[in-house]
Amino acid sequence: MHPAEKFRFIPYRRQDIVEMCLRDRKPGADVDEFRQLSYMLDQVYQFEFHRIIEALKHAYADLDPDSDTRNLDYPESGASESFVSLLDGLLEKANYERVTESDLKRALSESSLFKIRLQVDFNDFSEVSLFARGQSVRTETISTWFGLRSKTIDFINYERVVVYLKIRDDYVRDRLDSEICRPGATLLKMFRNVPRADLEMLFPNTRVGMRLMDKLLIGIPAVVSGGIVLTTKLGASLVLLGSLFGYWLGVSSQPVELNQAAVLALLAGAAALAGYLWKQFNNFKNRKIRFMQALTQNLYFKNLDNNAGVFYRLANDAEEEESKEAILAYHFLLMSSAPMTRGELDRNIETWFESEWDCEVDFEIDDALHKLVALGLVEKSGDKLDAVPVEQGIRILDQRWDNYFVAGWMRMR
Repeated sequence: MHPAEKFRFIPYRRQDIVEMCLRDRKPGADVDEFRQLSYMLDQVYQFEFHRIIEALKHAYADLDPDSDTRNLDYPESGASESFVSLLDGLLEKANYERVTESDLKRALSESSLFKIRLQVDFNDFSEVSLFARGQSVRTETISTWFGLRSKTIDFINYERVVVYLKIRDDYVRDRLDSEICRPGATLLKMFRNVPRADLEMLFPNTRVGMRLMDKLLIGIPAVVSGGIVLTTKLGASLVLLGSLFGYWLGVSSQPVELNQAAVLALLAGAAALAGYLWKQFNNFKNRKIRFMQALTQNLYFKNLDNNAGVFYRLANDAEEEESKEAILAYHFLLMSSAPMTRGELDRNIETWFESEWDCEVDFEIDDALHKLVALGLVEKSGDKLDAVPVEQGIRILDQRWDNYFVAGWMRMR
């Protein structure tokens, strides 16, 4: 397996993780109780992530371009956290990783898989954040030499990409720009299956340019056909014009008579030249339109969510990730014959994924353990960790749920 295919997130559903854990247990050995504890643990995460969503909704209210409600000015009880910092925290919980500046520069220098050249002016933005999850190496066969040949290429692919952009307050909108490119506007989008070489297509101010090959495909036929037009349809007109200019400039002393036939020849030549230039302009325009259509169609099928819908989806992903991590950590500590250290637990889970499920996972052990210890499902003695019995864990979670609303209200006051 290629190193890029080692997942930071767990590529299985929460329900699948529960069933995978149950395969390690003896038939009839507190199976129902373990399912109940897993369900209760998931409900705890749902309740706690609801608070995160509410904080994000409040922070995003003034930025939301799709809002259909009025904003009410009222004094804040305290300094609220910015939307960007809340979003970064949520992406971290959902096991997304920031696309670094070097990754972005590499993407701009690599050839697009869609055979188009894309240009982005990053000076148009005051804030740029890109996050990706599920990096892998993919193989694709592309055609070359006008479809006569094909070649196989390997490329880095991102399963999910989240883009947050804020356009500069002093941005001057170009007539070719999208309607969303307004001064101070924000853009929040989520995409799937994005090749690293085509990250620039996710920006709203992307300009489609032509590669050298595309310019040659238009330029060479234009030069050849232009020569044919000059020698056939414009020959007589050019000779007549040369004679006229020569007489007017004093180079030739022989006057040129402009009769009806000469004027018609000039008009025919001018019409042929105009038709030729119009045809070449249309060739260029139509080829660029085809490129834009390819880009638009590609983005249409890759777009997963926009604006507020993005952090709702991210919250669901983050809740799933943290719940799966906690279930796995609790299960392995419960099945162990002796308490384990943090490192031993981490290695055991990663080895289990690789040997039993042919999947390399970079397991996020810290978040899971922190939550399990805080809930009282895992007891810590020095550097050793041990899980409480399932029945005791169910009672602990049940009691915690009963106290959630009173404790939550006290925190809000």
